[in-house]
Amino acid sequence: MFEALREGLEEEMDRDPRVCVFGEDVGHYGGSYKVTKGLAQKYGDLRVLDTPIAENSFTGMAVGAAMTGLRPVVEGMNMGFLLLAFNQISDNCGMLHYTSGGQFTIPTVIRGPGGVGRQLGAEHSQRLESYFQSIPGIQLVACSTVYNAKGLMKAAIRSENPVVLFEHVLLYNLKERIPDEEYVLSLEEAEMVRPGEHITILTYSRMRYHVMQAAKTLVNKGYDPEVIDIRSLKPFDLYTIGNSVKKTHRVLIVEECMRTGGIGASLTAAINENFHDYLDAPIVCLSSQDVPTPYAGTLEEWTVVQPSQIVAAVEQLCK
Repeated sequence: MFEALREGLEEEMDRDPRVCVFGEDVGHYGGSYKVTKGLAQKYGDLRVLDTPIAENSFTGMAVGAAMTGLRPVVEGMNMGFLLLAFNQISDNCGMLHYTSGGQFTIPTVIRGPGGVGRQLGAEHSQRLESYFQSIPGIQLVACSTVYNAKGLMKAAIRSENPVVLFEHVLLYNLKERIPDEEYVLSLEEAEMVRPGEHITILTYSRMRYHVMQAAKTLVNKGYDPEVIDIRSLKPFDLYTIGNSVKKTHRVLIVEECMRTGGIGASLTAAINENFHDYLDAPIVCLSSQDVPTPYAGTLEEWTVVQPSQIVAAVEQLCK
């Protein structure tokens, strides 16, 4: 998947000379997960700019660059580090278009690795989608396959809005054949992964694979789950989600985000507000536990949702 992200970034840098990259070790080292490998040699040190270890400074610099007409892509070496740039992402990226009376647009992409699963400890295993979802003015998307990683990267770079692109540390080595011809995906559309009739399972990022693993077991037990990768974490694609709810009348949300104040909580509220009359059972949300992620591999695994829990939740909902 890291090659698809790099390919999407490289195609946009070829297409538009205003696209540039800022971040720690993005230049000659090629990025912490090699998404920018070879780009500094091709485009030079100013378009692929190695920065000091100062997230607030280089994110603020990216906002200023966007205000003057560039289209910066900011790489956080780890998503947890971007908490140091929260003011720049919130007060600057999210609000400047409004607070300037529309004088400025901030076409900035903020991307990087996050999530649980590589024994990186609490500080390096964070999922920041719950932090960023309440910021007005920014869009949030999460890639989960090689195909949508490239398509969402290109769409994010072309957007006139600031976009946070969430990548998962465990998905960089995914392999998949993708089209040779150019394609760009919508930043606001969910993906129907598996059509079904009995229950709607909404998920995103790495949990897509846990859900699909559970789906195989469920099919063998006689259930027919509909699986949707929501992809757009803000705004939600309520058209696709709503059509599924109207068909199945039951909803299970599976996320790696924290339970308290997470994406699942917002999605639950949105479905209840818009499609409550179509539900035959309460919405169930499976989330990570509200604890710092342990370093020990066994304990780390216990903090996130496992396929067996998904199977059990579906069986309970479909009684």
